[in-house]
Amino acid sequence: MLSNTCKYAIRAVLYLAVNSESGQKIGIKQISKELDIPTPFLGKILQSLAKHKLLSSTKGPNGGFGIGKKPEELLLMDIVQIIDGMDGFHKCIIGVRYCSELENPCALHTRYAELREEIRKIFEVETIEILANNIRDGKQVFVI
Repeated sequence: MLSNTCKYAIRAVLYLAVNSESGQKIGIKQISKELDIPTPFLGKILQSLAKHKLLSSTKGPNGGFGIGKKPEELLLMDIVQIIDGMDGFHKCIIGVRYCSELENPCALHTRYAELREEIRKIFEVETIEILANNIRDGKQVFVI
């Protein structure tokens, strides 16, 4: 359901939330290495998130990226909307163009619609702070 770009974005934001102390910036090379994401690709992702004020960015030798919003106000859905948009919550999973508008939708429509709605609800309530705290507590991981 999520593109690889969106997965990388979520992992990078979580990495920043867990590892940046009191507004400290982390360099893109460090993030790239730790998360095993190509640096140029990660740079485009992080710049996009910074443009939308989810991250903060500082240029220069001591520059890098940090969280731009309070982690308790930053929802997973904020990242998904910026990177993937909302199409994944509306389009047919098997590509039938007018599936949701048909009297007889595709064979997976009803089952997938229920799952898609549950996922949407999770993304709308899960904050980066909750996930970062779970990582800090050792309950969950985000690196490969």
